[in-house]
Amino acid sequence: MFSGSIPALATPFNKSGKPCKKTYRKLVNWHIQQGSNGILVAGCTGESFTLNEDERDALLSVAVDAVKKAKKKIPVIMGTGASETKLAVDRTKRAKKLGADAVLVITPFGNKPTQTALVEYFEKIADVGLPVILYNVPSRTGTNLLPDTVIKLSRHPDIVAIKEASGNLDSVSAILNGAAKDFVVLSGDDALTLPMLAIGAKGVISTVANIAPKQFSEMVSLFFDGDIEGARKIHLKMFPVIKALFAEGNPVPLKAAMSMMGLCENRLRQPLVPASKKTVDLLKSAMKTAGLL
Repeated sequence: MFSGSIPALATPFNKSGKPCKKTYRKLVNWHIQQGSNGILVAGCTGESFTLNEDERDALLSVAVDAVKKAKKKIPVIMGTGASETKLAVDRTKRAKKLGADAVLVITPFGNKPTQTALVEYFEKIADVGLPVILYNVPSRTGTNLLPDTVIKLSRHPDIVAIKEASGNLDSVSAILNGAAKDFVVLSGDDALTLPMLAIGAKGVISTVANIAPKQFSEMVSLFFDGDIEGARKIHLKMFPVIKALFAEGNPVPLKAAMSMMGLCENRLRQPLVPASKKTVDLLKSAMKTAGLL
């Protein structure tokens, strides 16, 4: 179920500052048409930390309904992690009720639990009965989910994958060496996707796929079809765009890029503010060179 290029979908906001469900539906449909292999709702790129529970549920309902009505079926994944186990469990129960195919669960942020505590956190969420994708992104959370912990968690029947965004290929190799046979590793770092595919990852949960879904999906497909040179060319072509998208905190540059492409308005929730002119100019240059503008 979890392979290829899966955009961590940005959340569009209307003039009132609320999530725009109409635009969100259009984005989901566009990604299906462009060949994305799944949709992530309410991930970090979707400004999940600023969304209340009703907003999160509404976005998930839109995504599930859009995919249900589409000819091509792709998995809808919901971000349900939290800094409190009970909240993460409750979110996962609601995601299951609303029709999510799986959940992405970030490590708790701010409170820095031990590895033993992390095992208990993820297992309690997995006991809800939806497939769980672990999410390791220490740059955001301050906590690193260590390979030995991931390997232990991979034995749980409903913990099926990890979005690995530590930037550490040694950790990825250790996980692939020791995890359960069917456990899937997905890149959580766009710039490292191709190297991670080379050592055994099955795809990516991506920021850049918000604006280049066809290109990133094709890159992964070419790799698995054996056209390594074709995949490499796309990686190198998209690399400047990826770097520009992280010139400021994600999704600040991404919202500017999506606005340039007419995909959504350049609106963020505070404390985030629109990208600087320097970042916008960098984005424009990189996107034009890559053929996105």
